[in-house]
Amino acid sequence: MNLSNLQPAEGSTHNQNKRVGRGEGSGKGGTAARGHKGAKSRSGYSRKIGFEGGQMPLQRRVPKFGFKNINRVEYQGVNLDTLQALVDNNIVTDAVDFTTFVTNRLATKNEVVKILGRGELKAKLKVSAHKFTAAAKAAIEAAGGEAVEL
Repeated sequence: MNLSNLQPAEGSTHNQNKRVGRGEGSGKGGTAARGHKGAKSRSGYSRKIGFEGGQMPLQRRVPKFGFKNINRVEYQGVNLDTLQALVDNNIVTDAVDFTTFVTNRLATKNEVVKILGRGELKAKLKVSAHKFTAAAKAAIEAAGGEAVEL
């Protein structure tokens, strides 16, 4: 080993970038490969999101419309055929409540559950949920069950 074949240990170096702005002799001194003048040549330059080179950006060209209701309640829907599947798989027998929905991953603990009317329910169930559609409530009561709003 001599000075002509020295090299770092395997895996010890990670930076393979060119060292710019380290004097004229390096070939990347002076402007440090940024070119002359303009915003990109300055230190601290960062392009704004959506900047289109001075052209009016898309988010300012497109008109604004509508509004978002901050009081909107987003419901997690559970259909009657899903409840019937729980009965068929012997997961529930007589009552379905919020903890049942959470344990069977039909809703999370922070969601508001609404029972929807798709499918048919043959089992007599006491269903507890935050909301019911009219069709779902009628179907549950027609099967001999009970719909309880939380």
